[in-house]
Amino acid sequence: MSEASSDEIERHKAKMAKRKAVQDAEVAGKSIESKGLLIVHTGPGKGKSTAAFGLALRALGRGWRVGIVQFIKGAWSTGERAAFERFGDQMVWHTMGEGFTWETQDRQRDIAAATAAWTKALGLMADPAIRLIVLDELNIALRYDYLPLQEIVAALTARRVDLHIVVTGRNAKPELIAAADLVTEMALVKHHFAAGVRAQEGIEF
Repeated sequence: MSEASSDEIERHKAKMAKRKAVQDAEVAGKSIESKGLLIVHTGPGKGKSTAAFGLALRALGRGWRVGIVQFIKGAWSTGERAAFERFGDQMVWHTMGEGFTWETQDRQRDIAAATAAWTKALGLMADPAIRLIVLDELNIALRYDYLPLQEIVAALTARRVDLHIVVTGRNAKPELIAAADLVTEMALVKHHFAAGVRAQEGIEF
């Protein structure tokens, strides 16, 4: 690689100085220091729960107390749960689902499980010591009308001012998206499952 000329160096320096000025001005224009956020991870791509668990790890690293409620996934052993259990009482984890909807094949059981999970979630939301809650695959429960959408959105919107909540799952309802502060849609570009690769320990669970 050839060395940059002095003109190229100066042009780059001037470009970055302009960019920094714009960025600094944008940051200075934000007046809210902190706010409990309602975050939604949705879309057909892989990584929605994984990203939420990454946020949970960041929060734990900052000394926050974190709660996780899983609405659909069954009680099989996962690497993330094993890792989070090492944080002891700093982490509260409830796996409330009975497996994927096509496995249970029992709508009333699925509704009962989702209702029990939401009750757990409300309990965590009422705990002032918890700063971040992940409601894993709540979107799935809402998609199949296992829970009353308006009631859920109202409760999430009325969360206390310092509480962050992350909701994951495909097909997030428009009402939830409208109420959220941050929405990320994971796009499916390519997935190894389509090539015949099964779910793997350490990658999917």
